[in-house]
Amino acid sequence: MNGTTPSADRPGEQIATAKIAEGYAFTGPALDLGALLWDGVCLPDLQIRIPLAMLNRHGLVAGATGTGKTKTLQLIAEQLSEQGVPVFLADIKGDVSGISAPGASNDRIAERARDVAQQWTPAGFPCEFYSLGGIGPGIPVRATVTGFGPVLMSKVLQLNQTQEQSLGLVFHYADAKGLELIDLKDLRAVVAFLVSDRGKAELKGIGGLSTVTAGVILRALTAFEQQGAGEFFGEPEFDTSEFLRTGPGGRGLVSILELPAVQDKPQLFSTFLMWLLADLFDDLPEVGDLEQPKLVFFFDEAHLLFNGASKAFLESITQTVRLIRSKGIGIFFVTQTPKDVPADVLAQLGNRVQHALRAFTPDDAKALKATVRTFPHSDYDLEELLTQLGTGEAVVTVLSEKGAPTPVAATRLRAPRSLMGPIEEPALEQAVKASPLYLRYAQPVDRESAYEKISAEQAAAERAAEAAAAAAEAEKQAEAAERAEAKATRAGKAAPEDRSLAEQVVGSGVFRSLARSIGTQLGREISRSIFGTARRRR
Repeated sequence: MNGTTPSADRPGEQIATAKIAEGYAFTGPALDLGALLWDGVCLPDLQIRIPLAMLNRHGLVAGATGTGKTKTLQLIAEQLSEQGVPVFLADIKGDVSGISAPGASNDRIAERARDVAQQWTPAGFPCEFYSLGGIGPGIPVRATVTGFGPVLMSKVLQLNQTQEQSLGLVFHYADAKGLELIDLKDLRAVVAFLVSDRGKAELKGIGGLSTVTAGVILRALTAFEQQGAGEFFGEPEFDTSEFLRTGPGGRGLVSILELPAVQDKPQLFSTFLMWLLADLFDDLPEVGDLEQPKLVFFFDEAHLLFNGASKAFLESITQTVRLIRSKGIGIFFVTQTPKDVPADVLAQLGNRVQHALRAFTPDDAKALKATVRTFPHSDYDLEELLTQLGTGEAVVTVLSEKGAPTPVAATRLRAPRSLMGPIEEPALEQAVKASPLYLRYAQPVDRESAYEKISAEQAAAERAAEAAAAAAEAEKQAEAAERAEAKATRAGKAAPEDRSLAEQVVGSGVFRSLARSIGTQLGREISRSIFGTARRRR
């Protein structure tokens, strides 16, 4: 780094700031976060940066509400796009869509640019807008129930561990029997079948499914559908490789999942974000360490993902975060405090941008102390500093190009170049419908799957039962007729002179044989019609 440190009048301060400057003097491509803050003064010559190659080592952006986390995401996303790296962002409050439009200069932006030595010019970036199941503006993102899987489904249904294991048996059975679980009615049909008289025997070999557990799952599914969640499951299932595209001029495409319409369903959208990540993990090949990531995925409101999570769910998240790095994907969790993220996951987040924290309550003070302990040793009094940072300021430590943590640096962050706020709704709608993906995913498709197959089998079984009952009734009536005939015959022998010629004919053995033959043939015709089979032609 070139330049001086105007506030470093004392030798100790000069040594400290020089050490920090050396830690961020990268030789390869890097993203510019802002300028060093020391003793309350911004030092524009000492730039704080993140090496591009280290962004697949994951990260955390944390801070209290209103401290500038969203603007930090926007700043990082803009520079990634400029470097040709695709980005995924979840827009929960509806204020990130402005990244697609150039920003407008004002006094605050001009002042911030001077403070951090930023050559600020307005710029918009290529974007695609998505929505969960087509609820709200955006290209619909849907998943099949099979693709979503039992662990994630258990999370959104809020099942306990035993119920989760039982749901896993249901998925296993459906896979083995070729019953496609496309939407929620498919899953409900399979669960109901497996506890029916016809289906109970199917699961005995692998542990069975109790009626009580099935009832819990069915009630949870019903409640889930009543919340409108049925829209999120179905076909066409979204291909997550769409997130890996670049836009005009080779700039990375910024994929924004618009969530304002479902922000009251946090369990659902947070788990859906995890499905997107898991799907990417399953589909992408191993690539090792790259000069730049294939995609950087920002996981906003991350605490919602971990709240009430089962052991299996947490293990799946931890494994995904650990292994997806080698597939070229970087993940940034965005939340209020580091303690919102499980320790096994937090340990894998090499890049940290910590905005201000509040310490108004004993719990806040405890969280503050816990946050300080997660940072490397530094010359800052972090416990004091983290409560004094202003909006758009943060404590930063990242991984150097050699993979070692950089010195902790209080930083005044740069201003985003795009619009810091939402674009107008008509512009958003126009952008969505102009996308080549809109026609591919806009209309849902409801093909034959588990629900239709089970319904058809059940209808056939009901017809068979009705036919059997009809045949039994016909047999019963025939027997009654024979008994009546026999009784009449005995009575006729006692008084043969009273019988008419017609009665004698009807009572003859030849007539009875002919009647039985006709009755049997009629019974066959009824049976064949009920079972739906065609008459044999002679």
